[in-house]
Amino acid sequence: MESKNNWKAWLYLAPVIILTAVFTFYPIINTVGISFLKNYNSLQHTYDGFTFDNYLEILMIKPFRSTVVGDVFITDFIQVALPNTLLITFITVPISIFLALAIAIALNSIKILKKLFQTIFFMPYVTNAIAIGMVFSVIFDNNGIVNYIFNTDVHWLYAGSGANPNYWAALFALSVYIIWHSLPYKILIFLGGLQNIDNQYYDAAKIDGSSMMKIIRRVTIPLLSPQILYVMITSFIGAFKEYTSVVAIFGVGGGSFDGTTGPTSMKTVAFYIYDQMSSTTTLQYAAAAAVILLIIILIFTAVQKVVAKRRVHY
Repeated sequence: MESKNNWKAWLYLAPVIILTAVFTFYPIINTVGISFLKNYNSLQHTYDGFTFDNYLEILMIKPFRSTVVGDVFITDFIQVALPNTLLITFITVPISIFLALAIAIALNSIKILKKLFQTIFFMPYVTNAIAIGMVFSVIFDNNGIVNYIFNTDVHWLYAGSGANPNYWAALFALSVYIIWHSLPYKILIFLGGLQNIDNQYYDAAKIDGSSMMKIIRRVTIPLLSPQILYVMITSFIGAFKEYTSVVAIFGVGGGSFDGTTGPTSMKTVAFYIYDQMSSTTTLQYAAAAAVILLIIILIFTAVQKVVAKRRVHY
């Protein structure tokens, strides 16, 4: 009977399988193919054969060809985009997870106005990211609220008269925005996990005389480890693909800062990919960068899942 009804299952799954194949698997395969094309023209769909040079050039292993239109931006991948993405990822992800976990634990223990506080903390998630970015750009303006409150003269986002903007200040402002905007979803996941933990574990710990911090370390975090793993994986993936936040605060140019280490900006890998897609003759570099980003995400996800086998308790 099971084998006879098997075709029904495939029939029900067919729409999802077709849509996934068309909008997920085909674009991935097509992107990998384009990344190996030499002198690819996306408008005329012409190329001069297959090559590994696209990867070698954006990684600065091999000098890029001066005949390529827009080649001045090719080296931005290894000089600007990848370092920015790694910094943003390893700064915002741990801090946001820690803050979200602390806020979720605090919200879960509140009895009065609990729903109101949950709604307040969830509001950034349903607010337009560009609109929030505009607010943050005003807050971190040279004459903005932050400089006014702390009586400072830090050039967070752009240069003032006779002064260069500070790269690390810009990175700080961007990180604050990303952390604040990513908190609601993480808090929601952690709250769901906390509400599924049986109170008998907490009662037993209290009878044993355990402190609040010890209960959190020995009871809450181990029992919440599946949710922590999920949030960690999705947070790393989201941070590696960060693009909207940079546009929201710094505009389509991604910012430009002339510090002691030379010209740089807040462009990320995703920003670099969009930049290279804007020209009909540099799409192969965008494809190569996208493939490298996919490999990096897969590696980090695999490492987290391997580590999680010892730490996650289901």
